[in-house]
Amino acid sequence: MIMNPSKYLFIMTLISGTFITISATSWLGIWLGLEINLLSFILLMIHPKNSMSTEASLKYFLIQAFASSILLFSFILTQLTIKMNLLTYQETLFILLNSSVLLKMGSAPFHFWLPGTMEGLSWLNCLILTTWQKIAPLMIISYLIEFNLFMITIIILSIITGSLGGLNQTSIRKMMAYSSINHAGWMLSGMLSGENLWLIYFSIYFLLNMSVMFIFHIFQISYISQNYLILNSKPSLKFYLYSLLLSLGGLPPFLGFMPKWLIIENLTNLNQLFLTTFMIIMTLITLFYYIRLTFSAFLLNPLDLKWNLMTNYNSSSLVTTASMTINSFIGLIIFATLLTF
Repeated sequence: MIMNPSKYLFIMTLISGTFITISATSWLGIWLGLEINLLSFILLMIHPKNSMSTEASLKYFLIQAFASSILLFSFILTQLTIKMNLLTYQETLFILLNSSVLLKMGSAPFHFWLPGTMEGLSWLNCLILTTWQKIAPLMIISYLIEFNLFMITIIILSIITGSLGGLNQTSIRKMMAYSSINHAGWMLSGMLSGENLWLIYFSIYFLLNMSVMFIFHIFQISYISQNYLILNSKPSLKFYLYSLLLSLGGLPPFLGFMPKWLIIENLTNLNQLFLTTFMIIMTLITLFYYIRLTFSAFLLNPLDLKWNLMTNYNSSSLVTTASMTINSFIGLIIFATLLTF
């Protein structure tokens, strides 16, 4: 794919904005990095051949600008309350601060903008939105997170929304958006149970999500019905895609189960049995619509069409997808073997 040279500049400023936020030592520096990241991504979202990208970029800009204003307002008020010794209002302001960051990353109940925005984006922009754009908000939340009723409520709502929201979707972009909301709940629970668990979870989620959206981008798959026609003549690619989807859902013995296993173990050690049980049950619903999609693709054999629906792709894309599938298969086995020593 040939990109406009200006896109490379926007990608560099996008990455720079995230690094500024992560490495900032003041709230003003964090806000500055978020704004650089926001403006860079909006310029990447706009595509002249996609009429829906304009609507998606406008919706994203309005939501992110609103969240940034709340963020700026809340940490200014937090500093004023500390100087004026109004510590009784500090907990409320921390909730407001966390809410603005959760709105930026699209976690429930602040998720309403995410599925509609992803519907108007290309797959590469969807990948950036569900992975890279979550790094800075997750780092900010990791500085502020506490084991309280507010965060437990956010985790439960994110997992419920991500599980139930994807059940009646025919658009794969919206289904991946609700899957991202579900995974956000698991990442937040990983922050509560251990400092580095959410980093492990995010790294594996990043690799699996990138592999799945890579296939969707190559074959321009946007709806569930397209899976049966486009990938029908390439059973190997169909096997790779749905193996990665099941791994993304957290089905053993795939690699995607490993971070969930670690979080479940740590939450159990913290005696959070109700939260752990609830998260497992709701995640099974997420896995259900992945398995339903997989069974339909493999068991239903539609008639071969006379015209060729396959798009051109190079051998390197097939090798990359195959290697990720193999890593997804053997990753959990290697991890379990290391735990025995």
